[in-house]
Amino acid sequence: MLSLSILRAAARNGSRRYSTQWKTSSILPSSSAVVTSSMPLQQNDRNSTTSQSYYQYNGNNSSSSSRSYTTTKSSILQMPIKTIDVPTMGDSITEGTIVDIPVAPGDYVNVDDVVIVLETDKVSVDIRAPEDGAVVEIHGEVDDVVEVGSALYRLDTDAEAPAGAGGGGGEAPTAVEAPTPAAAAAPEPVAAAPAAPVAPPTPPPPAATPPPPSTLDVESITTTLGTRPERRSKMSRMRQRVASRLKESQNTAAMLTTFQEVDMGNFMEMRVRHKDEFEKKHGVKLGFMSVFVKACTSALQEVPAINAYIDDEAKEIVYRDYCDVSVAVASPNGLVVPVLRNTEYMSFADVERTIALFGKKAREGSLSLDDMTGGTFTISNGGVFGSLMGTPIINQPQSAILGMHATKMRAVVDEKGNVVARPMMYLALTYDHRLIDGREGVTFLKSVADKITDPSRLVFDI
Repeated sequence: MLSLSILRAAARNGSRRYSTQWKTSSILPSSSAVVTSSMPLQQNDRNSTTSQSYYQYNGNNSSSSSRSYTTTKSSILQMPIKTIDVPTMGDSITEGTIVDIPVAPGDYVNVDDVVIVLETDKVSVDIRAPEDGAVVEIHGEVDDVVEVGSALYRLDTDAEAPAGAGGGGGEAPTAVEAPTPAAAAAPEPVAAAPAAPVAPPTPPPPAATPPPPSTLDVESITTTLGTRPERRSKMSRMRQRVASRLKESQNTAAMLTTFQEVDMGNFMEMRVRHKDEFEKKHGVKLGFMSVFVKACTSALQEVPAINAYIDDEAKEIVYRDYCDVSVAVASPNGLVVPVLRNTEYMSFADVERTIALFGKKAREGSLSLDDMTGGTFTISNGGVFGSLMGTPIINQPQSAILGMHATKMRAVVDEKGNVVARPMMYLALTYDHRLIDGREGVTFLKSVADKITDPSRLVFDI
């Protein structure tokens, strides 16, 4: 233990000393660390308060060690133990669930290493180390719910990196394989024995009489041919939120779906003709989503009720003069719906470039809440999975959603009365009948179909 005179000298010098007291000679284990005691000492000078804190490290073995910090009053704010709180994850997010803790108390982490993974209603958030240090304590376990602003874990930023970290130390000598013993000499070929005399062929046996047909024992037949296992999996927080929102939409909106078929032939020919030049100039491939986003944006401006929503509390209809189109993108955790902002000002290249960026972020799990917040209209593309027809559910508080489906070659009658095979797609528009009348819903969907059938309408804004 440090004497009182040494502590006073340290306080007068305004310095901070670290003294280490080992109860055993074993190496400090990296498993857990908790504060066990704190003893204030009175001094006679200006820096009159000196605190001595012992951190007990308990490893898997029975040995333990204590490390004491002697700190003057002027350096209290520079203590190496930092408390990391639950960060703000969005305006409407107040809590999250701990779904993974890849480190344990006592482990050394580098800056930006993931310490805890939180799952919210909309996205998973990686809580990373702000700087190098050793994890002292974690306030929670897997499946615990933590609130924004509460303490999450503590980090000792003065801890030294363990010896040999980052690939230090010599490599283990490579074992040299023992030479393989030479293969034994092959035995000398044995002289072939004289061939035995060929026996005369025996006559074939008479044909066997077929057995009588067996009688079917109905009582011995079982209804199952194997095991019937079941397994349970806890619903993720995101899946719970999706289920709640979908049911809320069904209970709130008076949903009605109308259908329309669209000839994709003209756009597909135009895409084949210009896709190479498009990719060369803009650095992104020309897909199908851009033409649907632009067609829907133009139709939303023609029929403003599709882009509006009902404010139930104020009993008012809110008309929006901007278009934020949500598009469904596949991610490892399921479908997510990022938002394209102000699509009325976007070009085809802007739409394709933004969707490609969202797809990359979805695969990497780096989509933020801001990327998926808002939206005035949604496009759902079930055709990528082979869906021929379906009725999508409105994403509240929006008032309508467009469902795209698979493109199939079908026999249709052209303008001249000839039956020809054309690539056709069924479109489905689900809308809230409380706000949108049938005339407006059908007019919107027919406008989208006409713009896809004849893409020149988008050029001339008709």
